[in-house]
Amino acid sequence: MCYAHSKGSRVVLHGDVSLKKIVDPAYRAAWIKEKLDLAKKQYMDGINMDIEQGVKKASAKYYALTALVKETTEKFHKEIPGSQVTFDVAWSPRCINNRCYNYSGIADSCDFMFVMSYDEWPQMWKKCIVGANAPYDQTLSGYDKYIRMGINPKKLVMGVPWYGYDYTCLDLTAHVCSFAKFPFQMLLCSSAVRSQVPYKTIMNQGNSSLSGILWNKAQKAPYLEYKDSHGTYHQVWFDNPRSISLKAAYVKKHGLRGVGMWNANCLDYSGSAVAQEQSQAMWEALKPK
Repeated sequence: MCYAHSKGSRVVLHGDVSLKKIVDPAYRAAWIKEKLDLAKKQYMDGINMDIEQGVKKASAKYYALTALVKETTEKFHKEIPGSQVTFDVAWSPRCINNRCYNYSGIADSCDFMFVMSYDEWPQMWKKCIVGANAPYDQTLSGYDKYIRMGINPKKLVMGVPWYGYDYTCLDLTAHVCSFAKFPFQMLLCSSAVRSQVPYKTIMNQGNSSLSGILWNKAQKAPYLEYKDSHGTYHQVWFDNPRSISLKAAYVKKHGLRGVGMWNANCLDYSGSAVAQEQSQAMWEALKPK
């Protein structure tokens, strides 16, 4: 933390809380005090609120969540001058995973919102065919919607994934990986066929894969294919400097606050020349050209 501060970086707390409980104003006040006291004790610079719970529009939880963000921001700004209060939101404001939040009210109440533009597959798949974690057009459509709601672009940070998904294919034909139907959260396809893998692992797979790194023009995303020890085909979809740079260009064009990632530990910092080059390229991709 001291090293981060020496570089002018903020270090903030992670905040999560039961939305059922924060309907009570006294509970909200107690939760904020607890987090504020902890931040002061540890010389922290604010808090990032990552709640991700379902909320119905215009419900008691809907209003309580907006109030919590506003009250937290006011308290932190008052008690820790220069502190930062941020809130994580889904890739689109269209009630993703039943998160029907008061997005414009939350944006007004905090310093900025971190948009988690990844794990978009449930909203994309109509057939059980593998696709990108964060397809280009769909990802950027989410920001268009936030801005059309009247949210200032400077209140939005684009979050990109530094990880991908390894899918087990029922059939792999002409680079189309399909899998068995299995209902999941009222959807046709299940996430049980996939496992999350960090970028550094994927890069190590590239040379030994059947395909090498391929590029999907429609989704503007890279992927690769391989066969495991049991003879089963897999397809791995991820983001790399090419796909991230394309999305990051939107940040500069539309005046968003910046770009962030989940998460920094997904890169290879071992020190080898190849790893250094790959990791540096991923960091550089976060800087819109």
